[in-house]
Amino acid sequence: MLTIEGTTTFEESVKESRFIAHAARVDSSEATQLLLKEVGDPSATHNCWAWRIGDDYRSSDDGEPGGTAGRPILATIDGHGVDHVMVVVTRYYGGTKLGTGGLVRAYGGAASKCLDRAQVVEEVPMIEVSVTTGFSDIATVHATATAHDGSVASEDFRSDGVTATVALPEPSLDAFRTTLLDATSGRAAVGEP
Repeated sequence: MLTIEGTTTFEESVKESRFIAHAARVDSSEATQLLLKEVGDPSATHNCWAWRIGDDYRSSDDGEPGGTAGRPILATIDGHGVDHVMVVVTRYYGGTKLGTGGLVRAYGGAASKCLDRAQVVEEVPMIEVSVTTGFSDIATVHATATAHDGSVASEDFRSDGVTATVALPEPSLDAFRTTLLDATSGRAAVGEP
């Protein structure tokens, strides 16, 4: 999944109206409300926004004609291929009407230029699996987890062996399981995520 780090800001004037765009990573609808409260300006003419978190998305024209602000911002987020992202574009009206096409271009353009400046990062989803093994194989569990960009998050030592919780990138699960079973000659048991 591609997402962005930190908050990025972009500002431009279009026919005397000032547009300020803020883009940031968000992981919940609550976080979107906090971001809007943080970067939106109640004294501005409009605070239009859109966000996408996986399959969930929302947008708002905040009083602009329907479909001229929120949808173009959302289309820009989707066009940049980023997820867990919200963009808020604040407009200070400058006295010249832009028309519906002008509004679409201004809001979508400010959002696009803001996202162009953002630090895009690839985030790999992590999962946790339970590994049960004997005492003699726990070092192998640690080494195999590390080799697959994971780590042992916790260990539960019992009289008959160890149960470890291993956190690793989701795409590495099958390779981790195969490598660990080969390295322990099948003595380790890897549970499902």
